[in-house]
Amino acid sequence: MNRFEFATAQRIIFGRGTVRELPALAAEFGQRVLLVTGSRPQQWETRLPQVGIKSICGEPPVEDIQSGVELAKQYNADVIVAIGGGSVVDAGKAIAAMSTQPGDLMRYIEVIGEGKALEALPLPFIAVPTTAGTGAEATRNAVIASEKHRVKASLRHLSMLPRIALIDPELAIDVPADVTAASGMDALTQCLEAFVCSRAQPMTDALCLDGIQRAVRSLERAFQNGHDLDAREDMALCALNSGIALANAGLGAVHGFAAPIGGMFHAPHGAVCAALLAPVWEANARRVQNRTKFDQINSILGSDAISWLHGITECLQIPKLSAWGIQTADLDEIARKAAAASSMKANPVSLTHEELVEILRMAR
Repeated sequence: MNRFEFATAQRIIFGRGTVRELPALAAEFGQRVLLVTGSRPQQWETRLPQVGIKSICGEPPVEDIQSGVELAKQYNADVIVAIGGGSVVDAGKAIAAMSTQPGDLMRYIEVIGEGKALEALPLPFIAVPTTAGTGAEATRNAVIASEKHRVKASLRHLSMLPRIALIDPELAIDVPADVTAASGMDALTQCLEAFVCSRAQPMTDALCLDGIQRAVRSLERAFQNGHDLDAREDMALCALNSGIALANAGLGAVHGFAAPIGGMFHAPHGAVCAALLAPVWEANARRVQNRTKFDQINSILGSDAISWLHGITECLQIPKLSAWGIQTADLDEIARKAAAASSMKANPVSLTHEELVEILRMAR
């Protein structure tokens, strides 16, 4: 067996109603809290001590991280708390990391910067996801958009794993059906990709299989009835498992495509992954030599995983890539950029440029 490592959030608290524990948990790190949220803080400023607030709308650009760091320093924050979807959690994670560094963001961010290792421990960070998607509450990186470079890049370090991941499935009750569908498909994608990727290992395999089985029985139910708490709980665990798995194993071609598409177009990450999952799985299944894990997924999803994935994509009303402005003329550039993406390196097979373009055609 190849050498592997396994690391995750220092403390994971999971369960219905656990968000009520947040004020006491935050107080363990100090009295000055910077709260990172989406467009609606949901009155958390009245529940947490001495709160400063940074709102994030959509996937965080470089400028949002920089202004968040300035606010954390101005406020002399003891702890960063992020309550929201994956983008909000990533923003909070990046703000916590950058608030203590001697250099600026460009020194440490990958691809568009120098990619240097962090030089100081981040501020304590508590992640409270409100959607079941990216599993950012259990990953060691933060995805940041650069409009200037038309790309999304990661700030990444082991110390960026949250001190506390607080997952309360009840927070997702009012998430709209389209967001539930896209984020849920992202979580399923991450479990599937981490399971078959070239860096898979026994500990992540177990988490992936559990997450896949939960998504199979509950993703459509959560989409149809957001108040189905059993389904919301399953999808919250699927997302958590997927975040732990990708942080310790890797991903594949779906996320290899998602990186350049997210940078080139204003396309939601989860929706992009959802549109690409079935075509990528089909291309990989056609080429893979060792079929053991692919056959295992067939047995979970049905006799034909490809048909099941196409079916769930249609059932959840996932839009095609063309809905986000992607034209046939863009496919060649996207394929070239995807081939160089870090996630593509863990794909179970090496896909040709022609195969990458064909996957995009199917998803468009």
